[in-house]
Amino acid sequence: MTEAAPALPEIAGLTRPNPEFVQAITLTDATMLVAGSMIGSGIFITSAAMARSVGSPMWLLIAWVVTGVITLLGALSYGELASMFPRAGGQYIFLRESMGPLMGFLYGWTLFLVIQTGTIAAVAVAFGRFLGVLWPAIGPDRYVWFPQANFCSSLLGCTDAANAIQLGLSPQRVVALVSIAVLTWINLRGVREGKLVQTSLTLIKTAALALLIILGLTVGRNATAIAANFGRNFSGGVGVSGTFVVAFGAALVGSLFSSDAWNNVTFAAAEVRNPKRNLPLALLLGTGLVTVLYVMANVAYLNVLPMAGVQGGATAIARGVSHATQDRVATAALEVVFGSAGATIMAVAILISTFGCNNGLILAGARVYYAMARDRLFFRRVGTLNARRVPASGLIVQSIWVALLCLTGSYNQLLNYVIFAALVFYALTTIGLFILRVKRPDVERPYRTIGYPALPALYVVLTTVVMLLILISPSTRQDAFLGLAIVILGVPVYFVWRAVEGTGQAVSQ
Repeated sequence: MTEAAPALPEIAGLTRPNPEFVQAITLTDATMLVAGSMIGSGIFITSAAMARSVGSPMWLLIAWVVTGVITLLGALSYGELASMFPRAGGQYIFLRESMGPLMGFLYGWTLFLVIQTGTIAAVAVAFGRFLGVLWPAIGPDRYVWFPQANFCSSLLGCTDAANAIQLGLSPQRVVALVSIAVLTWINLRGVREGKLVQTSLTLIKTAALALLIILGLTVGRNATAIAANFGRNFSGGVGVSGTFVVAFGAALVGSLFSSDAWNNVTFAAAEVRNPKRNLPLALLLGTGLVTVLYVMANVAYLNVLPMAGVQGGATAIARGVSHATQDRVATAALEVVFGSAGATIMAVAILISTFGCNNGLILAGARVYYAMARDRLFFRRVGTLNARRVPASGLIVQSIWVALLCLTGSYNQLLNYVIFAALVFYALTTIGLFILRVKRPDVERPYRTIGYPALPALYVVLTTVVMLLILISPSTRQDAFLGLAIVILGVPVYFVWRAVEGTGQAVSQ
């Protein structure tokens, strides 16, 4: 049970826009922050595992369309909340205002431990993976400094070494750590520097993804693949059954992770110009753009590669079709067009994409910890700005925890426990929209959610269904329970923190 909204006015006022923040983020920058935080490495990798789960071109495309619908519905709902509370902290503020400080803390706690930092770590590991294409010595299995250690617990549904937590330091993970350090340093220099990198790299990678789509639909068209994927075998003979529904839910983990982080622009709301107008617009424009690109990218993959090539692995090898190692679907598609040079071209594009994605995530995440610290719910020092008007302590603390996460899991392990925890709070935040319509009817709402209450309610239903499917799927259950356990663990931590830190005191800058 959550607490009521804070009764102490000095607490509720602590996260109002800080006059020291620089409002340097324009509508274009905000849109690029939405799109750039979404487009990382997922769209270039996750379709392989998804294709293996669903087994047919039709269901692969349906999975991406469903993901796009879910994401757009969420963005429509969040637009109203962002226009009501354009403050540093975004979703943390939405939950605190609608469901009380405990729920706000649970989100911020989980964001720091899993959602934001886990996503940054997963994308950083992917950055290292694709640098390995250009420099083969950067591999996943050459552990240095200390040997690989596997940890497996039956309590978490882990029954074999394949599902174990892999602890170690490999060349790919070293690269991940360096990339995190560089991006943290850039954002320590100021929001203008951070947004310049973000907008520039997002424009480049959006153009690169669009070019991949165009090439796949034109130059790379494979008549054999098209006939196989879009002809009689479009459905793959896969019927809807209980087992398939569970597999479909597991497949959505990949596409939802690839579409995640669209809410990050709300974290930096205090630095957005004309936020009551630009935040809802940026959410809609950014998610809409990425949804179209993602669906079309998968159409392009299926135009170039037969289904076995998209799936990769033993099936592709057995059938002798073009595919790429380590699930690099986009690389396999470009290799059909450009030959061996395709792998190099795609690796460079994905390196730019992942670097830009993590820049946006690193920039935005520290603003939530800042807001929490202003409410006495995080380390006090994190609630201050440095001389360049950015939450430097939050950026540093975030980078340290991300570095530790990079040593604990593979790309797929990280995305599994990230997405379940994120979905929990996406659903709760949208429920908060309904609560605020009742509790705070007089608050200014420059933008009201389109299709309210039907569309927000549909979003809650869809995210809940996906969560249930993730929980019952053997391939995702372990990490989902881990994410849920982290959320629940935050309850006693909240009360201990409140007892130790106290509430209601002013926070020094």
